[in-house]
Amino acid sequence: MRTLNLGILAHVDAGKTSLTERLLFAAGVIDDIGRVDDGNTQTDSLALERQRGITIKSAVVSFVVGDTTVNLIDTPGHPDFIAEVERVLSVLDGAVLVVSAVEGVQAQTRVLMRTLRRLGIPTLIFVNKLDRAGADDGRVLRDIRDKLVPSVVAMGAVRGLGTRSPAYVPFGASDAGFTARLSEVLAENDDALLAAYVDDESALPYDRLRRELAAQSKRGTTHPVFFGSAMTGAGVDALISGVTELLPVGAGDADGPLSGTVFKVERGPAGEKIAYVRLFAGTLRVRDRVAFGRDGAEGKVTAVHVFEHGSAVAAPEVAAGRIGKLWGLTDIRIGDPVGDSPVPTGGRHFAPPTLETVVVPCRPADKGALHAALSQLAEQDPLINLRQDDVRQEMLLSLYGEVQKEVIQATLADDYAIDVTFAESTTICVERPIGTGESLEIIAKEPNPFLATVGLRVDPAPVDSGARFRLEIELGSLPPAFLKAIEETVRETLRQGVHGWEVTDCVVTLTRSGYWPRQSHSHGTFDASMSSTAGDFRNLTPLVLMTALRQAGTRVYEPMHHFRLEIPADSFGATLPVLTHLRAIARTTVTRGSTSVLEGELPAARVHELELRLPTLTSGEGVLECAFSHYQQVRGPVPERSRADLNPLNRKEYLLNVTRRVART
Repeated sequence: MRTLNLGILAHVDAGKTSLTERLLFAAGVIDDIGRVDDGNTQTDSLALERQRGITIKSAVVSFVVGDTTVNLIDTPGHPDFIAEVERVLSVLDGAVLVVSAVEGVQAQTRVLMRTLRRLGIPTLIFVNKLDRAGADDGRVLRDIRDKLVPSVVAMGAVRGLGTRSPAYVPFGASDAGFTARLSEVLAENDDALLAAYVDDESALPYDRLRRELAAQSKRGTTHPVFFGSAMTGAGVDALISGVTELLPVGAGDADGPLSGTVFKVERGPAGEKIAYVRLFAGTLRVRDRVAFGRDGAEGKVTAVHVFEHGSAVAAPEVAAGRIGKLWGLTDIRIGDPVGDSPVPTGGRHFAPPTLETVVVPCRPADKGALHAALSQLAEQDPLINLRQDDVRQEMLLSLYGEVQKEVIQATLADDYAIDVTFAESTTICVERPIGTGESLEIIAKEPNPFLATVGLRVDPAPVDSGARFRLEIELGSLPPAFLKAIEETVRETLRQGVHGWEVTDCVVTLTRSGYWPRQSHSHGTFDASMSSTAGDFRNLTPLVLMTALRQAGTRVYEPMHHFRLEIPADSFGATLPVLTHLRAIARTTVTRGSTSVLEGELPAARVHELELRLPTLTSGEGVLECAFSHYQQVRGPVPERSRADLNPLNRKEYLLNVTRRVART
């Protein structure tokens, strides 16, 4: 049996969860089709998802078509939950991108398609909601070609558009217009086919075109477009056939070295941790000991479930190409590689969260329970980046938007019986070094109070390269535990730069190191006061790094969004001054009849305000699409972020706090 791991992606409300229900029904997995509005779908299993009618967490279900088991992963469409989509992308063999036949290509649709193309994930497009008033297959197909990708081929014709009983009729060899378009699109991506097409367009046999379509679809260079309705079932059978014919199945050597990745973590009824793992190679069995993570962790698998016929069932093993649920790995985290041959993650696919907020328990006595609950939520979504400000006794979270805040608040109330409020969301900036800075503290030499020598240099790096750690010391000159302590502390310290923001796009180089070996008194007892420990390096590194960073200097950058604003032409005059007030820069303005379309850049901090003011400015007819674009240097006063660490920028205060902390331990 072959396995295809398939993602369903879309802008919110395009109908992807309804499509998932219809696919399961068509495959005979369920007897009745659930409705999002009724809160009884298979994949929206959380109470909060059923109440709100949106997907919040990714979910896996399966069905069988012929000799292929399809593991279908339903993902959130709301941009506030893009982190769930982020984690799923690394495990997909192919994807179906759902587009509404009424709303057409929307902001999140463009973000998703750009990412799918960049990663080379083979993608079919399904135009949904043909049964809705306002559906326009021709307009949407043009939008797809203009706004998403030009290499698309409509795979059938639509009948009864906008009625309760629309029909989808697949094209075949006898449809001259279809074969001509197919030949044209395929020839653009294949030189041999292009030569044959130029010689004699009519000489290309349909069987060859169909084989080439499958090949190019599986490579992600051509994207077949299907039409239908998840509510009525129109076009769904054709889509299922397309999925098995035009998308690649999972590959991998089941007998090879174990290699996989964790894309989801959840808690079971008893609080046990359950990891969702896609295996790319090898076989993992119950009672196997397996390495995972980047720190050499290891654990014993106590149970395995695999996905079959719509649900997860207990199994003795999970093999390459499949998705499994694993029990027993208590320290495992989202994003961890599994096995001895880790799969490269490929880095971040979407923009990081650009907002943060302080979480405050309504009952002060709940503070400890709140931290424990947020820690569990951070296991399931690491990008919320739980931070504890020990100075102000505050807990901070990173967010993508206000809806995510509401969901976290409801989850804490429903699942943990903790009522919370939030401070007003603020924008998350980043810092980048301007120049080069160096610092060195030598063991047993004032003012260094620690039994360690650490020298660090900070250099600027290209934009979007992240933070890297390099060595200029000789390998073997420092025990691995001490080297690990330095690197981990460097990365932790970079989370709060000179102005309190995370430092990125830099290279930190270890230029010098030294330590005192383990020493004992003559009677053989170990004397910590004469021997270096990893703690010495962890305590000294922040002082050295922040001194070097302050010498290098940093600039603060704020997140900017690309916006597309569609408004009535007669409201243009009232809208433009508001955009200027919000520091938006309109790059292009086009007026077509009674509609004006403005595109440009807007500070992320002002997006929510524009959303609130738009209905009044445009009599409720304005449509705003926003997506993260880039970071831009802050103009005017530099925003400072309050520190949540021991403040290595203030040496006296830092050493006093470290001394107290060491004394407590």
